[in-house]
Amino acid sequence: MSTYLMRRLMYMILILLGASLLIFLLYAMMPGDFVTNNFKLPAERKAELREIYGLNKPVLERYMNWMNNAFHGNFGFSLSQQKPVLTLFNDYIWNSFLLAITSTFFTWLLAVVIGVVAAYKQYSWFDTMVMIFIFAAMSIPSFFIGLFLIKIMAVDLKWLPPGGMLVTGSNATGMEYIKEVVHHMFLPVVVMTLLGVGSLTRYFRSNMLDVIRQDFIRTARAKGMKERVVLYRHALRNAMLPAITLIGFELPGLFGGSLIIEKIFNWPGIGQLYMQSFTVRDYPLLMGFTMFIAILTVIGTLISDILYHVADPRVKL
Repeated sequence: MSTYLMRRLMYMILILLGASLLIFLLYAMMPGDFVTNNFKLPAERKAELREIYGLNKPVLERYMNWMNNAFHGNFGFSLSQQKPVLTLFNDYIWNSFLLAITSTFFTWLLAVVIGVVAAYKQYSWFDTMVMIFIFAAMSIPSFFIGLFLIKIMAVDLKWLPPGGMLVTGSNATGMEYIKEVVHHMFLPVVVMTLLGVGSLTRYFRSNMLDVIRQDFIRTARAKGMKERVVLYRHALRNAMLPAITLIGFELPGLFGGSLIIEKIFNWPGIGQLYMQSFTVRDYPLLMGFTMFIAILTVIGTLISDILYHVADPRVKL
């Protein structure tokens, strides 16, 4: 295990170095930057700022400076927010994490339960309704679902707030603070769960249909085991093996998949900050966030490979 981890760590470093170069070059080749697009500044001030932030240096020199600072824990300075990139991450990323981890938990819980039952009751009315719901959830755009729920739940019925994380001007602490956050995050969590549960349920259903037709399932039933034990202890464990691959994409998806949802519900997360940075071309913040997603992708792939071995000892690392 230790030899495998050391070898994978070397691969991860090489992959991240290549990703960092690609990320930097892509943003460096994009026309304009924060200073150039700020029409309120005179030409002399723009030239001064470009000199201060090193924007007039050659691309490779800027890349080397950026990587040298990154190795020392400095991913640059946000020109639009006037704060270090890591400080902004610390201010916003936990809000995104709260939203994403909650929706991911409910997505996987519902997908596993519904997928197993739909596969067990194939071609029943329940399976038919599940398939209709799956294709409907996969077809409707996220912004439409979000705006529709805001119209019904917030505007018409006034059961839930239309957006934000806290009531405007709120000074709540303790349990009152938690209640406000839960109240405000209900709608975005529902939308993110609806968007993710459809495709994941279809995935688990198809895996379960393949597994329950295999010989070892018939053998378990022939031994007189309860159907619940056969489904959830034997069939589901083997059906989970292909789904482990998705875990490698879930980790970066925790932060990259909620960009539109955070914008719709005005949730103060890293996704909304990322979208705002695009409009002003705040490249240090954009590069820092994209590099963060690359790091999560590599770590998620490593975790999924290790979980393969944990779930099935026959899989060699």
